[in-house]
Amino acid sequence: MKKLLIQKFGGTSVADLDRLRNVMRIVQAARSNGADVVVVLSAMAGETDRLITLAKEASTTPNPREYDNLISTGEMISSSILSILLNANNHPAKSMTGRQAGIETDDWHKKAHIENINIEPLRKELAAGIIPVVAGFQGVNPIGDTATLGRGGSDTTAVAIAAALKADECQIFTDVDGVYTSDPRVVPAAQRLDKITLKEMLEMASLGAKVLQNRAVRFAGRYQVPLRVLSSFVDGPGTLITYEEFNMEKPIVTSIAFNRSEAKLTVWGIPDQAGVAAYILGVVAEANIDVDMILQNPDSEGHINFTFTVHRDDYQRALAILQDAAKHLNAREATGDNRIAKVSAIGVGMRTHIGVGKILFNTLAQEGIPVQLVTTSEIKMSVVLDEKYLELAARSLHTAFGLDSELQEEFDPIPATA
Repeated sequence: MKKLLIQKFGGTSVADLDRLRNVMRIVQAARSNGADVVVVLSAMAGETDRLITLAKEASTTPNPREYDNLISTGEMISSSILSILLNANNHPAKSMTGRQAGIETDDWHKKAHIENINIEPLRKELAAGIIPVVAGFQGVNPIGDTATLGRGGSDTTAVAIAAALKADECQIFTDVDGVYTSDPRVVPAAQRLDKITLKEMLEMASLGAKVLQNRAVRFAGRYQVPLRVLSSFVDGPGTLITYEEFNMEKPIVTSIAFNRSEAKLTVWGIPDQAGVAAYILGVVAEANIDVDMILQNPDSEGHINFTFTVHRDDYQRALAILQDAAKHLNAREATGDNRIAKVSAIGVGMRTHIGVGKILFNTLAQEGIPVQLVTTSEIKMSVVLDEKYLELAARSLHTAFGLDSELQEEFDPIPATA
């Protein structure tokens, strides 16, 4: 049987006609090597933002159905142009919307989840020797309307198709040549990783790394989709996302991730009673707003303060909801701060060594960086701090954990068994 590849190209890879011609050459090369290919495309760089701006200029609260109809067109344009190029160069191709590719979603506009893929349309095109070029980021909801998958949803489209078709590999082509120990634009000493575990990649994606969307990584893990991150501009092996936990003893910390897109909200002075957290998180969940870090603590007057973080895009809605919740709970007030950032140290080796927290907090203290919130898991430690400290914190921690190339042999935390 032929090898089946799903090749997804992001916005910078399809930014203009020349770059789309480059995508065509990559697809042609895979076909020349004997593989069948399904291509998934994002919109051209900046196009989705342009469409969102148009929608918000037309209305401060655009109708969700019409909003999704509008912003889904960017991916349709890029997939149609690539199909034209492929056909003109004797590689039969067919552009397909999410609906035409059989991608079925739930009924949430702007943040829809894929519930099923009817693989017959894609199988039919592949069997006929045609390259399906699928518009990412979209599907069809139960009543037949277009629903978009949220920011970065084209990654999820590609991984879901790979899972449904049992592809040999899902290749995510970006403007970088793999996954790095941190964002090289902020941390110049960052190094490319040859491979990374799925657990580490999931933490990186959920904590702000822009290479892969976290929903796509979760999807890949659930269905064991072979995943590789590659550059569409530079030849190379990229970074393999592996399901095996290799070389756990070193490095202890694999990467420093950060996220500028968070906001913090607090309800102050809540009377101490059972069910406070359930009520607050319940009304936020009803608005389809994802909550990240959570802190509940008593104050000196015997009341409760409840703090959590959300994506910055949801800040105004969440704050309005919390202000109503504060009245319902007879709390003093609800406030927010949308100028925070989260910085995280990630690594499967953290499970077998101690002293990571000491290094992290000592480093931040030496730089005079106050910490507002802390959360941990077995393979990550995250802190929330004022956004103005983000770049200094990321660079300092990258060095402290030995991730700069010239320092990798210097970091030697204590094994947990010591």
